[in-house]
Amino acid sequence: MSNELVFIKKDDVFTDSLIIAQNSYNDHRSVKNHIQAHEAKFLTLGNLRISNTEINRAEKRGRKEEIYQLNEPQASFLITLLRNTEKVVDFKLELVTEFYRMRKLLLERQSAQWLEARNQGKLSRKNETDVILTKLIPLAESQGSKNADKLYMTYSKLVNKMLGIPVGQRDKLPYRYLSAIDLLERAIENIILSEVDKGTHYKEIYKICKVKCEILRELSFLPKLEVLQADIA
Repeated sequence: MSNELVFIKKDDVFTDSLIIAQNSYNDHRSVKNHIQAHEAKFLTLGNLRISNTEINRAEKRGRKEEIYQLNEPQASFLITLLRNTEKVVDFKLELVTEFYRMRKLLLERQSAQWLEARNQGKLSRKNETDVILTKLIPLAESQGSKNADKLYMTYSKLVNKMLGIPVGQRDKLPYRYLSAIDLLERAIENIILSEVDKGTHYKEIYKICKVKCEILRELSFLPKLEVLQADIA
């Protein structure tokens, strides 16, 4: 099944006909036929946007397919037209739940608190990056590292792994996770500054950061990876 059933676009939440087809175990053409047969009814619920998207399935690699973008009422109407099986019923429940979660996230992202946390997080990430570039990488190179230029990515992956953040999902996180990211990245910045001044080996600095980040994660009382993935799109 797709991990991202619902997505935010501008100030609304959507799914599409291909996501519904794949996750309800229906042929995409059949799902589009439902939309076309009841087009007038779908249009009463909002505009029907169509995109020509290259799909990744092996049997149609490189070919483009028309995909309908559907808002929440349109998606809800469409799934009522699909024949129920146990898997389809499970998917319908999951889709409704995902719309609720994403709409809740959309509202949170419009709050001053979320925006402030996101801006603070960007500043902390910049400061951490500057420290890695100006302090840690030169130290690692002097200690014989052949891949010192990849340390920025190494520390980004550390924070993502600690909090169970899927790649490219930071802008979709609830406030509590943005605060936790900020906490970890400020901690990493301070640890690197302190340990570089001591001349600590760059590999040992990473180990120290990892241990202290694990402690901070536990103190933040955040859900583990599988819970987070159910908490965001």
